[in-house]
This record gives sequence, structure tokens and C-alpha cells, in this order.
Amino acid sequence: MYSARNLANQYRQTSVSSAVLDADPHRLIALMLSGARERARLAVACLERGDLLRKSQAIADASAIIGGLNGSLNHEAGGEIADGLASLYDYAQRRLLEANADNQSAPLQEVDALLGDIETAWNAIADGPRQPQAAVAGGAA
Repeated sequence: MYSARNLANQYRQTSVSSAVLDADPHRLIALMLSGARERARLAVACLERGDLLRKSQAIADASAIIGGLNGSLNHEAGGEIADGLASLYDYAQRRLLEANADNQSAPLQEVDALLGDIETAWNAIADGPRQPQAAVAGGAA
């Protein structure tokens, strides 16, 4: 028998899956940035509650998302911007590792802020004139 919580979780998973399946490449990057930030904030909350197992999972999820963002970079089309983002993503990964090993929230907050800056810039691209997808989809984030 389905409880209200199970049904809500199923709906949430379906809604997220639909958003991802229907998203263009620009929106997918935006969703990934948002998801990584959400996991970093969740890890901070877990640290505050003393839930170290869930903290570790949230950090692992954030790390996987950032790895995906880094892997999506098109260095040929993105040039210096892609190279800069790769360096930022590598730095964020190192800070996540430190946060996990030392059970500290400051590196997590730093990663959230760093990704927030990237997310703001990425979302501003959507508001301005669109570049060809080949240059934007993997080249800038």
C-alpha cells in the first residue's frame, strides 16, 4: 500500500525526470548547478544535525554533479572560459573532499557561493542573446 510520503516521493521523482528530459542543454547545466548547490547546503545542514552518513552522501552527490559539469566542458569551443571553469570545478572538488574529511561546513559554504556565482552568470546567458549551441552547451559550463 502506498503512503502519502511514498506517493509524494514518486511524484517528485517524476517531476524532476520530466524537467530533465524536456530541458535544452542550457537548462540542463542550470539544473546541474542548482542541484550541486542544493547538495552542498544539505551537507551543511546534516553536519549541523550530526548526520555524518547523510552529509557524506550529499557531498558525494555534489561531487558527482560537479564532475559531470566538468566533463561537459567543450574546451575547443569554450577556450579560456572552459579552462577557467575546469579550474574552478577542480577547486570545488578539492574543497568538497576537505569538507568531508574534516567535517567542516566552511568549505561547503564556499563551494555553494562559488557555484552560485557560476549559476548567476550562466542564467544571465539565457536572458541575453543566444549563442550557437555548439559553443554554449558544453563550452561555457
